[in-house]
Amino acid sequence: MSTSSHTPGKILVTTRSFRKVPGRHQQLLLDAGYEIVNSPEARPLKADELGALLADPKIVGAILGVDEVAAAAIEPAQALRVISRFGVGVDNVDLAAATAHGIVVTNTPGANSIAVAELTIALILALARHVARHDRAIRKGDWSVISGMELHGQTLGIVGLGRIGQETAQRAAAFGMRIQFYDPLPPSPEVVAALNATACTLDKLLTDSDVVSLHLPLMDETRNLIDADAIARMKAGALLINTARGGLVDESALYDALAQNKLGGAAFDAFAKEPSIGNPLLELENFIAAPHSGSATKQTTLRMGLMAAENALAVLRGERPLHVVNPEVYEA
Repeated sequence: MSTSSHTPGKILVTTRSFRKVPGRHQQLLLDAGYEIVNSPEARPLKADELGALLADPKIVGAILGVDEVAAAAIEPAQALRVISRFGVGVDNVDLAAATAHGIVVTNTPGANSIAVAELTIALILALARHVARHDRAIRKGDWSVISGMELHGQTLGIVGLGRIGQETAQRAAAFGMRIQFYDPLPPSPEVVAALNATACTLDKLLTDSDVVSLHLPLMDETRNLIDADAIARMKAGALLINTARGGLVDESALYDALAQNKLGGAAFDAFAKEPSIGNPLLELENFIAAPHSGSATKQTTLRMGLMAAENALAVLRGERPLHVVNPEVYEA
């Protein structure tokens, strides 16, 4: 794609779905006169790879996925004004470095809530009824049946009742599950009442829940929140679902619990290290893995892409977008 002398600059796009799913999100950038520069890789970029691309003096904006946006990636940027996260989590972005360089960081909260909640329910069902395990067995000629668990009447413990947690609660309630939750910053009493959810401590949630589902950001306070002690408090045979961030769970402790059949099973869409090739958890029959695919639906891509494009363009127009992650940048 060529640019004219009047082009206001380039916008780097690394996230694959933004690039591959055509829609208004791409057209918005082109209509504003920007050249779209696509990542040469079909995977998240390491800090040095991202830094090499951002060093282009014409790149003024970047729409990024789960790339390694460390200080080493930000420092080479010469003209970058906005990092627009195609997603919600920003634990992979060095916010202090971005702020120090005057770069606004934005995200797209809410755009993927339905998709992630639906995947969460899919994983709960797959674990409860041994879907993946039965499929693997049948392909090997084994037609034996493993008895499962009905969701009706079971207790779902939701750790983090934000947008995705709320969407998950609504869907679980349709299966007749009882909903309890732990959240240090809970939603309004009206939202909680509408969900027919019961607030409780983390300890009570772990002790009483048949299914525990994580919907938290990864921060210092939440890293390895589900460690060996937490897992030991969970019900024998309970299920653990993580469609949030991999670092929330001590994977070594989880491996031990699953290998000893202390838990009924676990399913992850997020791992401490991604791609998580060779992870010992993948050797276990009572573990289900997904490749961080929670937001991978056409509808979410279009919603999230539009929000990410609008966030980037707002900053480049000199406006303040709705979803700024590092508001300190405006106070510098």
